[in-house]
Amino acid sequence: MKKLLLVAMMAGFASTAAFAAAKCEVHPKDQWIKEADFKKKLEADGYTIKKFKVSGDCYEMYGKTKDGKKAEIYFDTVSGKAVKSEIGN
Repeated sequence: MKKLLLVAMMAGFASTAAFAAAKCEVHPKDQWIKEADFKKKLEADGYTIKKFKVSGDCYEMYGKTKDGKKAEIYFDTVSGKAVKSEIGN
């Protein structure tokens, strides 16, 4: 029974990790929007950035929306388009 529970827990963690990842299109780095420029655009659009990083081929932002909601958003590095977002309360 313990072994079955452990396997079920591990499967749950694997599915959570797979859900968390975003798939962004791969672009040559010289075509990417500069990080500093993109952060300025996000702030101009009303986002408050708590953490900003490169995640694989995406830009990833943790912070708040202009409405003050918690946000985790993955963006395409060339178009700046949101690829995946999780908006909370």
